[in-house]
Amino acid sequence: MPAAILLVLGLGASATACGGNPESLTVYSGRSEKLISPILEAFTADTGIALDVRYGSSNDLALLLAEEGDKSPADVFLSRSPGPTGFLDDLGMLAGIDDDVLDRVADGDHSPDGTWVGFAGRGRVLVYNIDEVDAADLPDSVFDLTGPEYQSRVAVPGSNSSFQDWFTLFRLRNGDAVAIAWLDDMVANGSRFYPKNGAIVEAVGRNEIQFGLVNHYYNFQKVAANGGDQRSANHGFAPGDDGGLVIIATAAVIDSSGEKDAANQLLAHLLSDEQQIYLTNKVYEYPLALGVEPADALPPAPTYRVGAVDIDDIAAEFKRTMEIIEASGVLDQ
Repeated sequence: MPAAILLVLGLGASATACGGNPESLTVYSGRSEKLISPILEAFTADTGIALDVRYGSSNDLALLLAEEGDKSPADVFLSRSPGPTGFLDDLGMLAGIDDDVLDRVADGDHSPDGTWVGFAGRGRVLVYNIDEVDAADLPDSVFDLTGPEYQSRVAVPGSNSSFQDWFTLFRLRNGDAVAIAWLDDMVANGSRFYPKNGAIVEAVGRNEIQFGLVNHYYNFQKVAANGGDQRSANHGFAPGDDGGLVIIATAAVIDSSGEKDAANQLLAHLLSDEQQIYLTNKVYEYPLALGVEPADALPPAPTYRVGAVDIDDIAAEFKRTMEIIEASGVLDQ
C-alpha cells in the first residue's frame, strides 16, 4: 500500500466550538445539496449565522480553492471524498481545528495535525438480488468478480463520481497496472454500465442484473422506502479488501478565513448528536461522532476505512482515472 494513503481506524468523543458570531459564512460543499442542506439550515436556525453555500464536485471545488488561494471567500470546505482534502492540506490551505471539535471523534477520524475532521462514513459494497443469489456463495474480494460465475451479472457505475473516487483510491493503493487489469477484466467478463448507484440498486431489486458495486446506503434507502418489495441486500467484502473500503467525508476550515471561530462552530454542529443521528437515521451513513450509534438497520460500522489522502496533483490523478475508465470501454457496456 502506498505511503501516500492515510488509513484511519475506529470511531470517536464529545464537544462544541466557540466564539462570537459573524452574520454569515461561506461554505464550499462537495456534499450534495439534497443531503447536506437540512443540516446547514439547522445550523442557521440555531446560531443565526447565514450560510452562503457553493455546491459542486469535491474535486472541482478543491481546484477552485487552490486557484483562489488567500483571496478565496470560503471559510469551510466539505468534501465527499478523501483526495480533495489531502490536496488542500498539502498546499497548506487548511487551518488547525479546535480541540473540542476534534475530540468529538476518535483520533483516527481526524488528521494527526488537526487540519481536517471526518463526519460521516460511506462503505463500498456489493448489492445482490436475494432471490437469485445464495448468500453463502458471495465473494470475499472485489477481484473475484472477474471470474466466470459473474459473467454478465455485475453492474458498474463507471461514470458515477463515487465510483471514480473509489477507483482513484484503488489505483493509488494497487498501482495503475493492477487497476487497469481489473477493470479490463471486468469489461471482458461482461460487466454492465449503469450511470448511478440508485439505478443499480433498482435494477438488482427487479433482477435485471444480479450484482452491483455501490455505496452501502443506497440499498438501505430503497428498503426503507419499499420494504419487503425491495429484493436486494448488501454484501460486504472481507475486512481489508479494496472493494469494501469505507471512505469518510471530511470537513475543514480554510486557513485564509477571517471567521475561524464560527467555522469551528459549523464543524461542531456537523458532529453534534442531533445531526449525526440525522445522517445515520435518514441518510443511512455511518456516524463518526463518539457515542452516536449507527441506525438500527445498519450492520456494525467497519473499522477499516480511508480518511484524507495525500495527492500531489488532484487534477492529474482524477484525469488519469477518467482516462482509464474511458479506455476500458466500461461506459459502452
